Amino acid sequence: MLIEKYTFLRIALGFAALSWVAIAAKWKFLEYITKTATLIALMAFIWNLRQGVIFRENVNWLLLAIFFSLIGNVLLMALPNSLTPGLIAFSLALISYILTLHIPLPAINLAIAIIIVMVGMTSYQIYRRISQGLGNSREVTLKVLIPIYMVILSMMVIFSMLTLVSSGWEYYRALLLSAGALLFLISNIWYAWDRFVEPLKWGRLRVTISFHLGQCLLCLGFLMTF
Repeated sequence: MLIEKYTFLRIALGFAALSWVAIAAKWKFLEYITKTATLIALMAFIWNLRQGVIFRENVNWLLLAIFFSLIGNVLLMALPNSLTPGLIAFSLALISYILTLHIPLPAINLAIAIIIVMVGMTSYQIYRRISQGLGNSREVTLKVLIPIYMVILSMMVIFSMLTLVSSGWEYYRALLLSAGALLFLISNIWYAWDRFVEPLKWGRLRVTISFHLGQCLLCLGFLMTF
């Protein structure tokens, strides 16, 4: 039986909403189950739509991006005091997203320069603030991994936003990809700020909501067709 193409996305959003409730209510077990289920449902969404995608050969990279995000999420939940394994997994997820987009480097123009400068300066300023909190971290490897991760994250956001000025992407898909990448960036900023700078009010909830919505929009931007 052919499954309606957005069924698994709706299931993913349902599990995501349950995880937000679980975080707000501090139901740890439900939070772990629903966070994991959200990403598994997203992988099912990608698999179900793989045949109708324009850039079909890149679907495997998108699946890997969600898979490594799932691994990273599980590692962060299982090892809350050790960020390094999760950071490595999420770095692989970001690289997979970049390979999914597969955008040839265009000639630099004003629009592209603005995108690069805005994302680069934002990431740099955030890293400067976060690095001050890293001085107290016992994980020495974080001082090496976090700047590398920030570079990869910035590249993913830049490549996603380059779809706005690329002729190969419909405008609605480019907007979805850009919004998803920015939400992913915001989620990472909030997570790092809450962990290394100062606790945020409803920090974990804000991180999770922006993370889930960012992942859903990135997948939808790549897979959506009319």
